Amino acid sequence: MSDRMTKSSSHKRTTAIIIALLAWFAIVLQLYIMLGDAPAIGFSPFATIVNFLSYFTILSNLFVAITLSVKEGSVFSGNKIRSAIAVYIVIVGLVYNLVLRKVWSPHGWQLVADNLLHVAIPLLYVVFWYFFVPKGILKWKHLLPWLIFPLLYLVYSLARGALTGWYPYPFLNADQTGYSKVALNSSLVFAAFLIIGLAVIAINRAGPSAKPGYREVKRT
Repeated sequence: MSDRMTKSSSHKRTTAIIIALLAWFAIVLQLYIMLGDAPAIGFSPFATIVNFLSYFTILSNLFVAITLSVKEGSVFSGNKIRSAIAVYIVIVGLVYNLVLRKVWSPHGWQLVADNLLHVAIPLLYVVFWYFFVPKGILKWKHLLPWLIFPLLYLVYSLARGALTGWYPYPFLNADQTGYSKVALNSSLVFAAFLIIGLAVIAINRAGPSAKPGYREVKRT
């Protein structure tokens, strides 16, 4: 039993390192591309970095990279947090591939970054979550705290957009589509968060409960 647990822990850590490295590479690559394009579109390096960190895609991939890079047992490695990140990164993949992919055609390294951030990492992280987050630990009440970050992100994006005229995504661009359309778009995305969040909890609850003696760090 001890050898089996050691092997499982080793597989978990190896998988986490591989996905984390891929996520960090994709994040750095995307920032490099945006900084390179900044002069042509009239953004300073500082404004470009702020814009970069204002994408839900980047923030969610950062969460993936961080939670898989930190030491097990730390706050950001908690299973409830990792489950919340699973919801966020699934939304990243769904919204991009169903809504945003058709609005532009990236080439070269931008195509590589796009597919890493919106396809490869979401898929790999979901696989990691499914196999390495203990089953039977989530409760329905965990969904509500998971929704705080998306709501704060929406408020931030609309407030900053109203001040600067820059919006991270077309469906949030109130200057072009109006607030009523943005409200409709946001409601649809919020419904997706609810559905995916409930699905994540349901999948976890449907599995066999964590082994006797398992305790999750209380801070998570």
